[in-house]
Amino acid sequence: MKRLLTLSAALAMTAGLALAEGAHVMSSGTVTKIDTKWNKITIDHGPLENLDMPAMKMVFDVANPAMLDGLSEGAAISFVADRVNGKLTVTELTK
Repeated sequence: MKRLLTLSAALAMTAGLALAEGAHVMSSGTVTKIDTKWNKITIDHGPLENLDMPAMKMVFDVANPAMLDGLSEGAAISFVADRVNGKLTVTELTK
């Protein structure tokens, strides 16, 4: 019984840490423009729940320029965007 309580407490703490660290649900969108010079991407996206934003087309910075490698306009993507140093930034991206 003690082992079960310890395991339950550890799982609850792990879930709490994931939420505290800003674990966000991925959003979907379509790439409409890629700017490798300025490390920016324009995405026509669905709602961004973590930023309380409706669906729209907008420009984002990318956290890592390598995210743009192999990406093309018209590509369907899943991504996480967040505010980084006051700028809307794509922090995770899957093609």
